[in-house]
Amino acid sequence: MNNEIIRIGHGSGGRLSRELINDIFLRYFNNATLKQLNDAASLSVQKGRIAFTTDSYVIDPIFFPGGDIGQLAVSGTVNDLCVSGAIPKFLSAGFIIEEGFSLINLEKIVASMAREAKKAGVEIVTGDTKVVRRGQVDKIFINTSGIGIIPEDRFHLSEKLDPAPGDKIIITGTLGDHSIAILSAREKIPLDEIILSDAEPLTDLVNNVLRKPEEVLFMRDITRGGLATVLVEICENLKFGIEIKEADIPVFQSVKSVCELYGFDPLYLANEGKIVMIVKTGSEQRILDRIKSYDPGNRAAIIGEITIEHPSKVVIKSIIGGRRVVDMLSGEMLPRIC
Repeated sequence: MNNEIIRIGHGSGGRLSRELINDIFLRYFNNATLKQLNDAASLSVQKGRIAFTTDSYVIDPIFFPGGDIGQLAVSGTVNDLCVSGAIPKFLSAGFIIEEGFSLINLEKIVASMAREAKKAGVEIVTGDTKVVRRGQVDKIFINTSGIGIIPEDRFHLSEKLDPAPGDKIIITGTLGDHSIAILSAREKIPLDEIILSDAEPLTDLVNNVLRKPEEVLFMRDITRGGLATVLVEICENLKFGIEIKEADIPVFQSVKSVCELYGFDPLYLANEGKIVMIVKTGSEQRILDRIKSYDPGNRAAIIGEITIEHPSKVVIKSIIGGRRVVDMLSGEMLPRIC
């Protein structure tokens, strides 16, 4: 396979398609459901509600410090299920591949997806491959859809948010790692310290936090638009406000340095392995301890709280003591980040 590339015939549905399925996809995504190669996967799920999500990944570059497009495609969709309170179960994987793409690189991506799926406890049970001519797509795009089961005691996480003044805001780690990892790879920025993407499935971390789901009022993964956009979206329909403290928000110094160079604000940078939570006052330290017991959460922090002041607005208290209103991201800070 050393010099082999994707050809138009790999998307024809004929012999080359079957060889691609057998040699790469079935080899890595091996499970009883997928091996049937039916037009639709037949799945058994327990009684209750399901969560269903889908996302497409067009990131550039496709290999970056700390991950690749395959790892991102699995962890991004898994985490969307997790923050809805669901236990992720099944994924689909759809590939749109440019003619001439390296089969070695495709195998690396598929192997990465298989590793992340195993880590997250999910099975990739159905998929599709399309091949287009050179220039009609940039190397490879991936779509993943996911199904998860929402236990009855977690239904509230997908219902209307109803926090009270004093409830605390927690984030599970440092901001901006993914965005700056992609930027450094794309622009070949020389860095004193390599910044790695935080793309990672957070199934175990979330399940540990939700051992007492009644203590957690809200969860959202902090992806495009960053922390600021998520908090503003939360506040739009609240009768209360949110106040956060800049000094309490964890950001690696290396990320801060790149932000200063390019004029970025870490509050608006995309992440792929970080969650913001609203938790009941009095439970914040217990929840923080649960998060920190997992490596992806070892820099988690309480960064603010729900307040009766400035209803429907997010305000940040700066390190020097001033306050300003935080707005939603306007425009695209860094395109093709996921």
